[in-house]
Amino acid sequence: MTGGDLPGRDGTSGTRGVTGPDSALARAEAEELAVEQALALVGGRNHARIQVNDRARNRAGDQANDRPRNPADEPAHHQPGDRADGRARNTADDQAGNPVGARANDQAGDRPGDPANHRPSNPANHPANHPSGNSADDGTWNPVNDRPHDRADDLPPDQLPSDPTNRHPTPHATSAYGTPDSPTPEHPWDQARALAARAGRRGVASVVRLSLDRALGHVLAEPLAALTDLPSFDTSAMDGWAVAGPGPWAYEEGTGLRAGGDPTAPLPDGTAVRIATGARIPADTTAVIRSEHAHVDEARGLLAARRPVVTGQDIRPRGQECGSGDQLVPAGTVVTPAVLGLAAAAGYDALPAVPRPRVDVLVLGDELLTSGLPHDGLIRDALGPMLGPWLRALGAEVSAPRRLGDDAEALREALASSDADLIVTTGGTAAGPVDHVHPVLAALGAELLVDGVAVRPGHPMLLALLAPEGPYLVGLPGNPLAAVSGLLTLAEPLLAGLAGRPAQDAYRALVHADVPGHPHDTRLVPVVHRAGRAGGRDHVAPLRYNGPAMLRGIAAADGLAVVPAGGVRSGTEVEILDLPWAPATPWTEGCFT
Repeated sequence: MTGGDLPGRDGTSGTRGVTGPDSALARAEAEELAVEQALALVGGRNHARIQVNDRARNRAGDQANDRPRNPADEPAHHQPGDRADGRARNTADDQAGNPVGARANDQAGDRPGDPANHRPSNPANHPANHPSGNSADDGTWNPVNDRPHDRADDLPPDQLPSDPTNRHPTPHATSAYGTPDSPTPEHPWDQARALAARAGRRGVASVVRLSLDRALGHVLAEPLAALTDLPSFDTSAMDGWAVAGPGPWAYEEGTGLRAGGDPTAPLPDGTAVRIATGARIPADTTAVIRSEHAHVDEARGLLAARRPVVTGQDIRPRGQECGSGDQLVPAGTVVTPAVLGLAAAAGYDALPAVPRPRVDVLVLGDELLTSGLPHDGLIRDALGPMLGPWLRALGAEVSAPRRLGDDAEALREALASSDADLIVTTGGTAAGPVDHVHPVLAALGAELLVDGVAVRPGHPMLLALLAPEGPYLVGLPGNPLAAVSGLLTLAEPLLAGLAGRPAQDAYRALVHADVPGHPHDTRLVPVVHRAGRAGGRDHVAPLRYNGPAMLRGIAAADGLAVVPAGGVRSGTEVEILDLPWAPATPWTEGCFT
């Protein structure tokens, strides 16, 4: 089953109709709710919405108390959402969003008892874990099928959590391996991302010393200070002549100074000597004259300058780049080839580094193929091949993906036996009959830090701590783009903290197109940077094929635009998340500019 609408036992939607003596009361309540919603559109919107939600909860609670609880009877708004690899219901709510300015409360049927909100799922709406899994996935958001439920911003003020980042020791009220009841409120996107970053920084990072040939890609655990002056002696910046005093200068044919040569005697006034780039400058040298700027009179054995000579020209004095003890780069710097070169020049043979976080990837789902074409209800696993390289690009050391199928006991054993710093699971984060992540976490006594994020696609993502000393678990939805959303929302800031990396600097760029938004949640939309034309500003362009089951858009993207609720108009600046392989762009500045 998917993480969306669950049919009731009788084949109807998950919310049962009211018949008999209660029908008149139900109709009256429905009319009253409709009036209150209409009032919310013209005034007093927040007050009316609170009343609507209070009454909806009271009705749902009364109905729940009158019948035995059955997981199949749970209404859609108690399901976290996207289902695992390929079985996630491709609801239109995870698509590109409603038109700019549209409001969820503009729609009729925003009531718990509205049949439109609880229609049985359609097999045609179940996408494959593959970019081409659903041709109807056109990126439009349908407000009839998606409304925020059990969200903190829909609660009365006296029911709002005091701290939206509070940890939830148990994700749901469950029995071991049972079906969860109601989910906890979703975290706002920015708060979930900040919480993941703090979680990654909570411990004291260990330090290892790595030889220069092994340090590439690691993060410096300590500042890199120069062990010597650079350069460590005065050197020639050019091939030419070292001269002393005013010219013309006498020289001795056949003599010269080379790089790496032994120190020489001081240079007397009025004399010159040939010198190579990098060679040690003799004491008392006035300047270096480049070969092309010198005139040699071989007959007289004299050297003259074709241009005026300035004292100190083309000489690199000792300590010009840095003095011994100067900080070259700070802790948290990623060791690039240039950093390796600088470290070697400054006298290092090994570097203090933070160990790369170790990551296990667990792929869930019985319907996944590792090769060949989809067939007979089986689909290709798109996440297994994608996650390892993506996580390595984020600085992690990643084991080969393990495919566990829909086996709760295999999942429990894999989590309990892992020695990784982070475990990433794909799918199974919703509440269907084979969605085992929540029940297994509860059985293991895991601490749930984030259980659902108000972001589209990917809202049923989660972050948990399996034991006080780790490991962490990031549960990704099964739809591919929803999984990417989870990677950038939770895994990327968490890994940055574990690896000692600084958080990605936020920056904004103009977007050249209207970008629809979700009425309440943040949207992450694949974009590509474009250079401005005819004096215009550089900008980003949103890409098509941005539904939760699609990878075609993200494959062409170099970033994701963070689109606030309601959407943005063309020409608006939006926050941009760079993809880890995105090249340097004009919107980012290096630390030496």
